Amino acid sequence: MLRTRVIPVLLLRNENLVKTLRFGKFKYVGDPANTVRIFNELEVDELLFLDITASREQRSPNLKVLAEMANECFMPLGYGGGVRSLADAKSVFDIGFEKISVNSGAIENPTLITEIARQYGSQAVIASIDVKSGFLGKFSLRTDAGRRKIRRDPVEWAKEVEERGAGEILLTSIDREGTWQGFDLDLVRRVTDAVSIPVIAHGGAGTIAHVREVVKEAHASAVALGSMVVFQRKGMGVLVSFPDRKKLEEALQ
Repeated sequence: MLRTRVIPVLLLRNENLVKTLRFGKFKYVGDPANTVRIFNELEVDELLFLDITASREQRSPNLKVLAEMANECFMPLGYGGGVRSLADAKSVFDIGFEKISVNSGAIENPTLITEIARQYGSQAVIASIDVKSGFLGKFSLRTDAGRRKIRRDPVEWAKEVEERGAGEILLTSIDREGTWQGFDLDLVRRVTDAVSIPVIAHGGAGTIAHVREVVKEAHASAVALGSMVVFQRKGMGVLVSFPDRKKLEEALQ
């Protein structure tokens, strides 16, 4: 197991896996259950699935697809998308998932974080925070797959989710997501400086050097990978994979 967690993040859309670019244009990646089998063989430490249309479509988690993935998976699983109540969270935990990621549901009802944490423990709650950059270095908080702008400061929201019981934060830069250009170090640093819970940096990874950079320079506790684990390289076809562990270990020493 790597000392710093490096977590594949897989995006669900209409029962298929896709990869998006800046939360917009997407490419088909494959079947969720088959992809889980590949990651079993690669012996990754943890997987996180995000249903990118559940909140926008105002629907609950697709339990059929989640059950198929959980039945195939040998490693800890996290899920986010359409979780708006403790009952939604329970249905996902009952299938076999270990963590729930909440985003739009927590913005609408911040006590949801506390309710899930009280029932299942803070370690089971990931607060997902999607951020878009603006003029003069200002960041805006977004929900509903980036479509809805929330008039709250993302750093202040990060502090609040910690206070409400979240065990970690999945911090996604919409501007960097799917670009292979590297993480938004300023954004990650602002959040890691403001909270004491682990921050998972997401959005922009294209090389192992980027992984090292966000951990060493912006103090991310963990790193989430999207394009790097589903494509051969930028501009090329689908290939489900995981970075060389020895190179990761050397980079993160």
